[in-house]
Parts: sequence; C-alpha cells; structure tokens
Amino acid sequence: MDYDVIVVGGGHAGMEAALAAAHLNMSTLLVTLNKNMLANMPCNPSIGGSAKGIVVREIDALGGVMGIIADKACLQMKMLNTGKGPGVQCLRAQEDKLDYPKLMLEYALNTKNLTILEGMVDDLLHDDNHVYGVKIQDKEYTSKAVILTTGTYMESTILRGHKVTVAGPDGENPSLGLSPNLQKMGLKIIRLKTGTPQRIRKDSIDYSLLEPQYGTPRNLKFSFTDSTSLPIEEKIVCHLTYTNEKTHQIIRDHLEESAMYGGVVTGVGPRYCPSIEDKVVRFADKPRHQLFIEPESMHNDLVYLQGFSTSMPEYVQDMMVHSLKGLENAKIVKYAYAIEYDAIDTSEYDYTLQIKKWPGLYIGGQICGTSGYEEAGALGLMASINACLKIMGKEPLILRRDQAYIGVMIDDLVSKGTKEPYRLLSSRAEYRLLMRSDNADLRLTPIGHEVGLISEDRYSTFENKVKKLEECKEIMNKVHMGMKPDFVEYMHSLGFKEYVGGPTASEILKRPGVTLNKFKEYLPMLPILNLEEEEQLEIMVKYEGYITKEKREANQLLKLEQVKIPVDIDYLNTEGLRLEARQKLDKVRPLTIGQASRISGVNPADVSALLMAIKKGGN
Repeated sequence: MDYDVIVVGGGHAGMEAALAAAHLNMSTLLVTLNKNMLANMPCNPSIGGSAKGIVVREIDALGGVMGIIADKACLQMKMLNTGKGPGVQCLRAQEDKLDYPKLMLEYALNTKNLTILEGMVDDLLHDDNHVYGVKIQDKEYTSKAVILTTGTYMESTILRGHKVTVAGPDGENPSLGLSPNLQKMGLKIIRLKTGTPQRIRKDSIDYSLLEPQYGTPRNLKFSFTDSTSLPIEEKIVCHLTYTNEKTHQIIRDHLEESAMYGGVVTGVGPRYCPSIEDKVVRFADKPRHQLFIEPESMHNDLVYLQGFSTSMPEYVQDMMVHSLKGLENAKIVKYAYAIEYDAIDTSEYDYTLQIKKWPGLYIGGQICGTSGYEEAGALGLMASINACLKIMGKEPLILRRDQAYIGVMIDDLVSKGTKEPYRLLSSRAEYRLLMRSDNADLRLTPIGHEVGLISEDRYSTFENKVKKLEECKEIMNKVHMGMKPDFVEYMHSLGFKEYVGGPTASEILKRPGVTLNKFKEYLPMLPILNLEEEEQLEIMVKYEGYITKEKREANQLLKLEQVKIPVDIDYLNTEGLRLEARQKLDKVRPLTIGQASRISGVNPADVSALLMAIKKGGN
C-alpha cells in the first residue's frame, strides 16, 4: 500500500509526527508494536519540568497535541521556579499513566488521514538514492517519507544486576531487526542507556512520615486552546522523602552487583538523570538525596519513586527501598531497571532531522540521541513538519536559538553532537527571557498557522489576544498617573513615600512590589484580561529593558544566520580553514554561517575564512 508519510513507532515522538502529518492532509500510516501503548509513559508519568515545560507549550503553539492531552490527564500541576525570573519559570504536571495513552489513542482514532497498524518494521525500502517505504515481515508499504521514532525499543535490553533480558520498556516487546539493517545502509549506530525506579503499593507506605507536596493552587494549563483539566479540588498530593546513610551504605556494599558498576552496561546513560548508585558515587559528600513519591494513576494503587532509578538486583532493591523513611514496609510491585537501546549518531542527520545520506528518511525522539517525553514530542513534530514541507515542495522549518527551545535542542544536537541522552535545560539557552513559558504562543503560533497546523479559528483568537496586549501596552505608555488620594495611598503602602505623581503607568509597574493584579484597579481604561494575559503583560512591561537587550543580541546573531552556505561547498579544500575546522564542517554541513560558528572546533578565524570563501563564490 502507498502513503504520503509512514511513521515507525507510537511513542511521544511518533504520535506528534503521525498526527501532524495527518493534520497536514497527508495520508499517514503509523506502525506501532501495540496501539494500546501509544504515548506510553514507561518512566515517570509526568510532563514538563525545567525547560521541558516550555517545550510542551512550544509544541502546542505550533499545533501539536501533547499539551492538550497532558491537560486532560493531569493529576497535579505546578509552576516551577516562581521565586526566580520569568525566563526560567515553567510548568510540570503529574499525569495519569493509564489515562494519557487512552486519551491519545482516542484522539488518534478520530483523526482523518491516519491509519494505525500493529507490527514490527524490520527493514526500509530504498534504492541507491532515497528511502521510499518500510518492510513489515514480508509485506511492503511505500511512501514519500519515512519517519523513524523508535524511542528506547530498538534492540533494547532490560538490565537488573547481572541479568540481561531482551525486552522493551514496561515489559513490552523490543524492536528487532531494523538496527542491523540501518547499519548496512551505512548509518552510525550508538548505544544509550536510561532507567526507571520501582513501582510501590500506595497502601504499604506510611505517609505520616513524609512531607506532602501540593500543586500550585490555581488552574494552570499547558495548552493555549480551551483544553480541559481536573478541577483544583480533585488534584492529588505527592510526597517527599530522602535517602539516608543506611541507604547509601547498602548501595556501596553492593555496587559491583549493579549492572552499571558490574560491567554489564555498555550504553551511555543520561548525565542529568543518573541512577541512585551513580548519585551516591559521584556525590559522595552529600548525606541524602530527594525522592518524590508520585501516584501513577487514579485507576491503580501504584506510586512512582522519582529519583530512585537503579540497575541493582531485586533483593538489593528490597533493602534499599526499606531503608527509606516511610517505606520500611513498602511492597514493590515492579522493580527498577536500566534499559539499553540503539540510537542514531547525531552526525547522520541535518537541521530538518532528515538523514543526510538517505533523502526521504527522517528521525524524531530518542532515536536522535535525546531523553524525555517532551524532547521526543518536539523532535517528532519537527521531523513531520519538515517531511511534509518537502513533499509539498516548500522550504523547511528550522527554528532559531532565539525563537524556541526546540531550536536550541536541534542546533545543539546537530552542531555540537552528544555522547549521552541529551536533555534540555534552561541553561542551554542564551535567550531565556525571549523564550518564556508565557509567550510560546506569541513566538510560534504564527509559524504553526503558516505551516498549516493552526486552524483559522484558533489563529483569529490568537490575533485578538495580540491586539489586546498591544492596546494595553500602548495605554500604559501614554497614561500618566496623577495624585488621586487612593492611588497615592496605594503607592505609600508599597513604600514609595516620595511619590508625587507624573510617571506613566508603565513606569509605575516597573517599580518593585507593584503588581498588575492590584494596579489595574487604577487603570479602568485597560481592556479586560484573563489571569494568564495579565501575567504576560506584566512581564512584557516590567522586563522591557532586559527583553530589548536580548532582542538586540539575538538580531546580531541573526545577521550570521541569514548568510547561507552553498550546499555543495567543498570544506576539505577551502583555503584558510584549519584541518580540524575542515573536518568538523564537512561532517556537520551547516546551512548558515551562524550554525557554522557554533560547531565545536570551529573558531572565529575559521568563520572569517569561510565568509571570504563564500564571497569569492568558490573554494
């Protein structure tokens, strides 16, 4: 059978890829091992977190679905980093592990142009020039583009102690056969590792000894649409406990029995989500580590022990868990494990997530060398958008580092590479104040609309919001605050005893302690805003100077991003480039001078030489 797009793998990357292609009117085939496990959460059933929460909002602003489903399946939501600036604030939600995939399947089954097929892709259809389909056992399915989103399933093995089991996450079947065939096609395969903690019976825990952890007491949402969520009063409570010296001693005593330290693990694990034994070894001076106890679902009696992933044997895990305060009598239903899997080296794909050697073949998610549901969803969405744009004969979508965290991630992967599962962090972004959680729609909804993933109705609502915010800013820049007694009293109550009238409303709002929530009482001419719009306006006004400075810096970078590099340039014979720069540039093949300047091993003198070569029009 023939399709426009075939997506291999039904995880978070696969769902975004398949749904985006279908929404762009491409006949789409999604091949998955088990359709009931679409968008499964084999690790922590949570969405968002530091930087990741902003990525979910970016996915939503572009027209993806993760935010909508996450809102519907949310058990608890927090706004993180509220004590810090708006550039690092973001959402994190505890999700219902059973409801999330169920809702995603329901959404997919009601999506036009999408066919879901259970099966295992073990080879690709290709000639000498491009990929044009997949093989599932003896059957062939052809397409104009194939997107691989195999997650942690490709040649995956589960590790507990020295026991190695060929299996996928959550006890599912692994994907076998595809990886060796990708190697035959000349692709460099790398071996990566991740892990997940124990699942424990709720009623076997003494919660009186634990610290309760509540969500933010207001209606928060990932999606900019009218998505629904549990009422605040029905949201669940999580809990906090800590490791202790007894826990650490058990780990030290049995270190050689772990898969990681016993020589069984061959893959590289994530630096920013290490196993508990790795934490104890690497941070030997720390007397304890935080562990969060988070319910998996409203429909089962299991909790997830966040922060306690391990590859220890089961009997050692029993001792480790029972050493924790409140978990002395805990009943472990599922033991922790490490999982190794195959991924594709970052040098093999370009900024559109297409495999350089094989036009028509795209990849998204953890096969790209990343970790996390959010990174996966974003990469699946971008791979699908670019595959569809190419089919339509249009220019690709490459997000800049000042446009989106998604742009930062893809640029990091392609220009810098990774030896471990890549995780997004706010510290990776130079322009955090431009890429906030609150303004993801302002940054990316016009792009999503242009691509075709944002409907006319949704875009009209967005335009009305933008118009309202601009009107508010204009009013606040023009209106001068006077000496009305009630306003003077308000200013004095905030400590501004010297206030004598005259400043604009914008200047007043920039003062410490002044909040729009209260200040708007003295500005009856402002259009009515909802709470999220109020917060957005306040950030835009209060941080105007800093935002302008970052925009100026980003515009300087933009000049380099606009200088295109000829696709057929011969880096190995370009005069003035050092040998290392020639090799790195030839390997990455950047599209612009800006991208070239960020490649490790390419220095400013190399960039100057490259600019000179481009101006001369040859090598």
